[in-house]
Amino acid sequence: MFAGLLSIPEAVLLGIVEGITEFLPISSTGHLLVVGELINFGNGDAQVAADTYSVAIQFGAILAVLVLYRQRIVSMLRGVFGADPAGRHLLVALVVSFIPAALLGAILGDNIKDVLFGPIPVTIAWAVGGCALLIWKPRSGTLSLDQLSLRSAFIIGVAQGLALWPGVSRSLVTLVAGVALGLTMAAAVEFAFLLGLITLSAATFLDLSKHGGELIDSFGVAAPLVGLLAAFLTAILAVRWMVEYLNTRSLAVFGWYRIAAAGVSVVLLLAGTL
Repeated sequence: MFAGLLSIPEAVLLGIVEGITEFLPISSTGHLLVVGELINFGNGDAQVAADTYSVAIQFGAILAVLVLYRQRIVSMLRGVFGADPAGRHLLVALVVSFIPAALLGAILGDNIKDVLFGPIPVTIAWAVGGCALLIWKPRSGTLSLDQLSLRSAFIIGVAQGLALWPGVSRSLVTLVAGVALGLTMAAAVEFAFLLGLITLSAATFLDLSKHGGELIDSFGVAAPLVGLLAAFLTAILAVRWMVEYLNTRSLAVFGWYRIAAAGVSVVLLLAGTL
């Protein structure tokens, strides 16, 4: 594509990639980086707008969680007004989990983007994470979200900081940390999704407040909105599938996928395509 342009098909492609990968433990940032390289997205003067678009379409995934977990969200809102103690506890736990990654992002964000946002770091993260999933044999705990301590919530938040390395996957590290700290797989998945809701919302609004004008100047309004819709629809499907899948199966399939993605990336790097 020409620098500064975003066609509807490209917007849809990137939206689908975001929606499918945001909440699966395979890294949406890594996939968007690699796919963006393959379609020559946002080179030259459009780089800032392209980076902003890659963040902005996360709002589609945010909306998907808002729709699918609306009862939990209502419970937390009721908890703010003292009408739902369990909802209040969950909201406090999510805020405690959000703080470590937010601080790390504020301190290291620009340096991480300069050093780690590229195909090679993503490939390494895919491979390491894939091997870890195949080696790790988790035992689903017994704790529900109501029983998650604030100390454990903080540890999950620290683990989320690892996902600042693109390719690691925020969903992966928060899910693994939750299970390791005694949550049931279902509770760990739900907590990972809800924590993602807060984290992605903060990142999206922060980036749009800084570079939203450049996004619109470079790509207009129609294409980004179409991409956001694509992300929303595919995120709903991906979240529903993952919840159902992990009810009876392990995380191993995601480990194999990550290794396969790393292998494809290596081939593309050696071929000079990335």
